[in-house]
Amino acid sequence: MRAFRVPRLLVLALLFLPLLAVRADDAARGKLVRAILSEDAAEQVSLVRELVAADDPLVLQSLSAWRLGNLYLWSPTDGTPAFPFVLDGAADTDGKSGALRISDGTALKDASGQPVRVVVSELTVADTSAKLRKAIKTVLDLRAVGDPDVRVRIDAIVKLGQEQEAGYLPDLERRLAIEKEPTVRRSLAEAIAFTKLGGDDRAARIAAVKSLSDLRAINSLAYLRKLRGAPATVADAELAKAVEAALAVLDDYERWGNLFGTAFRGFSLAAVLLVASLGLAITFGLMGIINMAHGELIMVGAYTAYVVQNLFRTWFGTTGAGPDLYFVAALPASFVAAAAVGLVLERGIIRFLYRRPLESMLATWGVSLVLQQVFRHIFGAANVQVGSPSWLSGSYVVSDVLLAYNRIFVIGFAFAIVGLTYLLMTRTSLGLQIRAVMQNRAMASALGVRTERVNMMTFAFGSGLAGMAGCCLSQIGNVGPGLGQNYVVDCFMIVVLGGVGSLPGTVSASLGVGVTDQILQPWLGAVMGKITVLAGIILFLQWRPAGLFASRGRGLEG
Repeated sequence: MRAFRVPRLLVLALLFLPLLAVRADDAARGKLVRAILSEDAAEQVSLVRELVAADDPLVLQSLSAWRLGNLYLWSPTDGTPAFPFVLDGAADTDGKSGALRISDGTALKDASGQPVRVVVSELTVADTSAKLRKAIKTVLDLRAVGDPDVRVRIDAIVKLGQEQEAGYLPDLERRLAIEKEPTVRRSLAEAIAFTKLGGDDRAARIAAVKSLSDLRAINSLAYLRKLRGAPATVADAELAKAVEAALAVLDDYERWGNLFGTAFRGFSLAAVLLVASLGLAITFGLMGIINMAHGELIMVGAYTAYVVQNLFRTWFGTTGAGPDLYFVAALPASFVAAAAVGLVLERGIIRFLYRRPLESMLATWGVSLVLQQVFRHIFGAANVQVGSPSWLSGSYVVSDVLLAYNRIFVIGFAFAIVGLTYLLMTRTSLGLQIRAVMQNRAMASALGVRTERVNMMTFAFGSGLAGMAGCCLSQIGNVGPGLGQNYVVDCFMIVVLGGVGSLPGTVSASLGVGVTDQILQPWLGAVMGKITVLAGIILFLQWRPAGLFASRGRGLEG
């Protein structure tokens, strides 16, 4: 018999749980209705604060609507008391909306039992006060502390901590005791310490300052700097000492964080410049052509990513996994599109201008202007929006340094492209022919190498790399007709600095230019930073005219 009673109790418990939940929701709705109809401001605030533990979605929706002035009162014509309601859904073409009674969640109906459609301008708004709105906001923020979404929890915790209300401490400490997510626990600890810092307990304030220092709470820096000069802090030697020690730790932590963040952004910029410069280094070293349209090949890749994105949205809609896969298809599509443009450019113009560097530079400059105008005519002069797929959105946080996933991908992609290019140059027949033509064109031709075919394939490959660089750039910058002009000068600087036709030189120069540019920009500004980098390269080339890694090519044959 005893073994039989346990399942029976479980069944009874399962049967009564929904009933208990319904009763809890009814109780919360009843409190909310009493608060709305009450004429006592203190009673309203007290009743609202009791709704912190409410799990009823209608109650939370009604609180949000009340705070924003979107909660209304209905006065029946039969003389029964007024009752509150909220709108149900958006207004129709006639400006009318459905309505839900807060007391039971049912649709508002007329005397004949038909659902009522209301016009907002004709409704009576439930009154609120500043104190009541603040109480509602507190309840909603405290409710958000337990939200399933980690990001929502952290945002709510940060807001509560910044308000430094002692009344929040029990709820924050209660949540800290059950929270499992490390990032949320850290935010809770910071919020608790920051709240205690705003109190009157001297010992608690000193402990809070030390806690913020141990947590490396960057968000507290501004407050601690303000606190350092406060009369109460100056008069308290122990508190002043704790504040100074915390500021020293946090300032140093912020300084190193800014340095690593800048270096990371520099590496991501260097990765894009590397992919864009790689093809230019090969073609310039092979053919001696100064291709001023190389920036527009980058632009072709970026706009190809935009077109592929729109195609995927048309085919798969804007939700689901389909649109997120567009970038996987955009990378090879950008390579093919830019390679095709490069192939047409080489066959149509550049092959007639070998050994004529000035004419080739002027011709490709004209091509760049034409391509810019073509894209302005097709896509418009304004920038277009290329969104990041969900798997490239967001950041990985390391010691308060945000490492964006799209930039991490760009860095990894650049290393992969360098590896594949190295294998192409050293492990394939085409690579062998390219290196042979670069070293001695006449001898390679005499040995049967079809130099014109090598030129064509190499120029198309270099153009394709530029297209993929543009596809990557679409994830970390704006896409517009002038996109390529922002990077073509940097690409030429990298090729010359690294050594014409040198793969190791291109990698080293890309890292140097990208990281140095990002480090100098916060100090000197974007323009002066680039000017300083250019001046440094000019001075370096005075010392080593052949660049970091000298490579013998056609331009050095004499």
